[in-house]
Amino acid sequence: MRPMGRTALAALLLALPLAACDDGPAERAGERVDRTLERARDTVDPPRGPVERAGRAIDRAVD
Repeated sequence: MRPMGRTALAALLLALPLAACDDGPAERAGERVDRTLERARDTVDPPRGPVERAGRAIDRAVD
């Protein structure tokens, strides 16, 4: 296989999982579990300073 063909094949294989993503019920349930676990972590190990609190807030906003 030529190098250009390998590159195109690799790009296609890497892009396929992205095309299959959608917000179905399992995806939403997983996100709820993630949020619950993050809240539990914050309860057990609260952020210590303002920068860490801001970082966790950014993480929650981005997700």
